[in-house]
Amino acid sequence: MHWDFAIILIVLAVAVPVLGRRRVQQLVALPDTKKSDRLSLYASTIAFQWLAAGIVLWRTRSHGIRPPQLGLALAQRNLIITTSVVLCTLFLLNQLLSIKKLSSQPFDLNSTVANLALKIFPRDAVERLAFFALVATVAVCEEFIYRGFVQRVFENWSRSTLIGVFASAALFALAHLYQGRRGVVSTFAVGILFSGVRAWTGSLIPSITAHFVADITVGLLLPIKMRSALRAQTPPNQSGSDPLAAPDDLTR
Repeated sequence: MHWDFAIILIVLAVAVPVLGRRRVQQLVALPDTKKSDRLSLYASTIAFQWLAAGIVLWRTRSHGIRPPQLGLALAQRNLIITTSVVLCTLFLLNQLLSIKKLSSQPFDLNSTVANLALKIFPRDAVERLAFFALVATVAVCEEFIYRGFVQRVFENWSRSTLIGVFASAALFALAHLYQGRRGVVSTFAVGILFSGVRAWTGSLIPSITAHFVADITVGLLLPIKMRSALRAQTPPNQSGSDPLAAPDDLTR
């Protein structure tokens, strides 16, 4: 394995999970976030993702690895299109059912996931536009890094597609360490599915589109459902105002 590939893998396995978890802990500790905080978070994440993807592309090109070897191919168009449609449909239905189930239950504000969601998800049209750019960036860059680069490196190093699939899913799950044990397990399962599809179709397009659909559905619908459910279970204060409402409320 090339030394620069090894460094990138170490960063993905150690630095990304540790720094991501620390950043989430800082956000959760805040009473609330302002619009500038959320837009700054979106912008910094977009910049980091494209920087990381750019470095990976630069180093792979320097070693003569061609784009099709990283999943940037359209050789089997019918298979890729069909797989993309099926994956997107499955993830959309799954997310909608999960949001419906979650919003019908009492919310625990002490939950890290709920606390984080209320603080980082968009609350108005401008933030939703920025969030759209964020989700598109994450879908493209993460799939390129984990399903393109990581999977290719481990497949080449081990001469085994299976090892490449599991290694890619494992590093992808570690990057979501901030979601807790349940989040890591579910992300690992999604990673296995995406990596398997990548190995089968030879393309990143199905996983990119499904990744985007899953994230944008949760990011735009879950906060609204959460705040509605929280209002329903929280009595108004003496002045008759909603203690959960904010000037840039998500339901607007």
